[in-house]
Amino acid sequence: MSQAIAPEKNGSVPYEQSRLYSLRHSAAHLMAQAITELYPGVKLSIGPPIENGFYYDVDLDEPIKESDLTAIEKKMKELAKLDQAITCKKAQDREDAKRIILEDCTLGQGEHTAEYKLQLLDAIPDGDDIIFYEQGRTDRAGNKHYFIDLCRGPHLPTTKEIKYFKLMSIAGAYWRGNVNNKQLTRIYGTAFETQEELDNYLYVLEEAKKRDHRILGKQLGLFMFSQRVGSGLPLWLPKGTTLRETLTDYLKKEQLERGYQGVITPNIASSKLYEKSGHIITYKDKMFPFMEDEDNNTFILKPMNCPFHIEIFANALRSYKELPIRLAEFGTVYRFEQSGELAGILRARGFTQDDAHLFVTPEQLEEEFIGVVKLTMDVLKKLGLTNYRARVGTRDPNDTKYVGGDENWKLAQEAIENACKSMDMDYDVSEGDAAFYGPKLDLIIKDALGREWQMGTIQVDYNLPERFELEYIGEDGNPHRPIMIHRAPFGSLERMIGLLTEHYSGAFPFWMSPVQIAIIPIADRHIEYAEKLKKDFKEYRISIDSRRETLGKKIRENQIQKVPVMLIVGDKDIENNTVGVRSREDGDKGAISIDSLKEFLESV
Repeated sequence: MSQAIAPEKNGSVPYEQSRLYSLRHSAAHLMAQAITELYPGVKLSIGPPIENGFYYDVDLDEPIKESDLTAIEKKMKELAKLDQAITCKKAQDREDAKRIILEDCTLGQGEHTAEYKLQLLDAIPDGDDIIFYEQGRTDRAGNKHYFIDLCRGPHLPTTKEIKYFKLMSIAGAYWRGNVNNKQLTRIYGTAFETQEELDNYLYVLEEAKKRDHRILGKQLGLFMFSQRVGSGLPLWLPKGTTLRETLTDYLKKEQLERGYQGVITPNIASSKLYEKSGHIITYKDKMFPFMEDEDNNTFILKPMNCPFHIEIFANALRSYKELPIRLAEFGTVYRFEQSGELAGILRARGFTQDDAHLFVTPEQLEEEFIGVVKLTMDVLKKLGLTNYRARVGTRDPNDTKYVGGDENWKLAQEAIENACKSMDMDYDVSEGDAAFYGPKLDLIIKDALGREWQMGTIQVDYNLPERFELEYIGEDGNPHRPIMIHRAPFGSLERMIGLLTEHYSGAFPFWMSPVQIAIIPIADRHIEYAEKLKKDFKEYRISIDSRRETLGKKIRENQIQKVPVMLIVGDKDIENNTVGVRSREDGDKGAISIDSLKEFLESV
C-alpha cells in the first residue's frame, strides 16, 4: 500500500501544468472512448487525472470485472494508434452545450445516457465558458470513431502520444462522493511518458505489496484491528508497543535536551474550546459526532492537541523571561475519516501525535523555527530517512477556510521562508497546503522504493494566539502577543511506524527492533546458559526461543520475524564461554567469545 503523494514538479513545472498531467487526462478520455465502444449505452460521469494516474467513473447496466480490463486496454491501444486529433470546442451558450451533450456525447444512444453530464453542466456557473474536448477518426475499415466530453482540459494534441499506459483496478464510487447517490464503477489506470517509467512504477507497486505494513504488521505481531473495536482503531500488540515506546523514548530524550516540557491533556473537551479555536468552523467534517452530558454541555473527541496547550500557556501570567515555552505531548487524537479512506495505521481514526507547541516572542521566532527544523532533521537521520525535500504550504487566496488577517499570514510566511534561507534549505511553494491558521513547512520523505510521503510538519501561527487573546509581559512592562510554532517530527506514531515498516520491509534497524536478539538454545540443557546470557546483556531486548523444535525451524522462524541477531548456544558454548552468532544481514558469523559479543553488539 503506497501513500505516495502527487508529484509537484515536472522539471520546474507544477504537476497540474505538466505534460504528464495532460497525458493522463487524455488517457482518461481514451479509456472512456474505449468503454463507449465496448459497452453501448454506458453513462459517463467524470474522469480526471490523479496523483499517480487517472480514473473514470461509469454507470453500467452489466457489472464490469477486473478481467474485463484487458479488453478495454486493447481497445484503447487500437484507438490511440489511429492518431485522433484532440481538439477544444467551446459551446456558444448553455443551450448549445446541452445540444452537444444530448446529441454528440451520447453518440445518439439516448438522452438517458447523458444523465451525469447534464448535472455537471448545471453546476457550471453562469458566465463561465463551457468547454468540450473531442477526438475522432475513421479507420482503414471505414469504421468511424468519435468521442466528445465536457471538460476544461488540458489535453495532448493527439491520441498517438498516449503509448505507455496500464489499467490497474476497479472500485466503487458514489456519484459526487455522496453516499445517498448511486454507486458508480470507478476504473483506475496510469500512464507515463516512457515504457521505462511505466515499468518502474509497476515494479514499485509489486514491491509495495510485499512491503505492505498491514501484512507485515500481522506477520511481525505489531498491531491488529478488531471489528468489535471499530474500523480505523488499531490495537497495539506487545512487539508493536515496544516499537512505539522505543520511538517515543528516543524523541522524549531529544526534546528534554532541547528544553521541552511534557504535558498531558484529556481525550475529550467542551465544544466551546474548539469554537474558540475555529476548528468547529473549518474542521467539523473530520470530527466525530458530538456528545452531551446530563447538563446539556457538548463535548468533542479531540481532533487536535493545540487548543489544550494554549489553555496551559494561558493558565498563568507569563513574562518575556519565560519565553520560549515549549510544551510537548504524545497526544492521542480522533478524526472521523471515511471508511473508504482508511489504510491500516497509515490513515486511522485514532492515532497519537508527537505534538509540541512553542510560544515565542517575535525576536525568537526565526531561531526557534530553525531549532525545530534541525530537531526534525536529526530525528529523520536517526530513523534512516535521509532522502527528503522541503515544501512550504501557503494559503490559497481564493479559499475561505483560513482564519486571520492578511498581515499575520504575510508575517508567518516570511518567517518560514527567511528561516529556510538562513539554513540554505531549498524548498518548493505549494499554494493551498497551509493549515487553516497558518503556513507550514513540510519535509517530504522519499522511501526505499522512491515513494514520497508527507510526514513531519512545522507551522507558524499568529492567529490562534490572537483568537485566544494570549499575552506575555514584555521587557517594557506592557502585554504582548506571543507567536506559536506547531510541530510534529513523526507526524503521528501510527503513520511513521507504517512508513518505517514499509521502508525497511519489516527489518527494522537494530536500535528500534522490538526484539533485538533471539537466543536459541539447541536443547533444554542449554536454557540455563541462555537465561544467564539474557541477564548479562539486559540492556538489550532479548527473547529466548526455548520451544522443543528443531534448530533449523527455530532459525527460519526468527528469520521470518526479521530479528537482527540470533545467538545459538550448545554444549561447546557452555564449555568455552562462547556463543554462535547469526546476523540478519551477514548470516552465520561462527562462534565468538562473550567479550567479542559485547563489541559486536555495540557495532550493530
